[in-house]
Amino acid sequence: MINSITTILSSSVRLSVPLAFAATGEFVAERAGTLNISVEAMMLGGAYLGALGSSFTGSAGLGLLFGMAAGLAVAVIHANFSHRLNANTFVVGLTLNVLVLGLTSYLLVAVKMTPHQVGRLTIPLVSHIPIVGKPLFSERWPAFLLYPLIPAVWWLVQRSRWGLEVRACGENPQAVDVTGIDVNRRRRQALLLCGLLSGLGGAYLSVGEVGLFNQNMTAGRGFIALAALIFGRWRPFGAFGAALLFGFASAVAPRLENVEGWANYGTLFQALPYVLTLIAVAGVIGRSIPPAAVGRPYAKQ
Repeated sequence: MINSITTILSSSVRLSVPLAFAATGEFVAERAGTLNISVEAMMLGGAYLGALGSSFTGSAGLGLLFGMAAGLAVAVIHANFSHRLNANTFVVGLTLNVLVLGLTSYLLVAVKMTPHQVGRLTIPLVSHIPIVGKPLFSERWPAFLLYPLIPAVWWLVQRSRWGLEVRACGENPQAVDVTGIDVNRRRRQALLLCGLLSGLGGAYLSVGEVGLFNQNMTAGRGFIALAALIFGRWRPFGAFGAALLFGFASAVAPRLENVEGWANYGTLFQALPYVLTLIAVAGVIGRSIPPAAVGRPYAKQ
């Protein structure tokens, strides 16, 4: 029984890591006022280029950097269209999602690759703690980056001067503009950071969790990361907890199919994480208050 619980928790953590990276980046972008729908494209591009980079260089670690570069490239396009050309950020995001899906599907067939997978890191002593030791302290090494990353991003947004300006851009961009701060520049910077972290999450999916790249590999995980942020009430620690919940739902769903008499409902169980996403977006559990100016473009007066 204990082994089964440990296995489920290990799967939950493994499945939640890409979501946590992307949700942490999305936290910064949305605090700045950007409704970033292209997080799916950032993750998918990161997954593909991460696998391709690890294949060409022979290093899974370098593959992660390639994945971050892919997420950054998508963010640059989104930032310039939304915050330089004043295009509708929602339309830009959806367009990028479709573009990256088509591009990676084509390149998967056109370019042959043999991805490498990052190694597993086990922390002595604490990894032997019953039930939670292995899930929390014996994972692919990039997963451990989340432990310092989430507090660091929280400090950056909540305690630094740059973070204060970013949050002000998401709440009252007119007041920020009066002080001489370039609102759209801060929004672009926040979106670029989101691209780096989302690309890392996508790269972890291919070179960390799986060790290969498949067509449409993210399968809506970018939208689930966005829902995790909403579920976590636009806070990084809350978003991380929500990512763990969605990871748990993804880990439990296949096992429910093995319950006697439930096998015919396998497809419904596979939809469980997406049902939770709908619940989060609808705000059924708790009231989520987004930044006041999120999704609203700003033109300098």
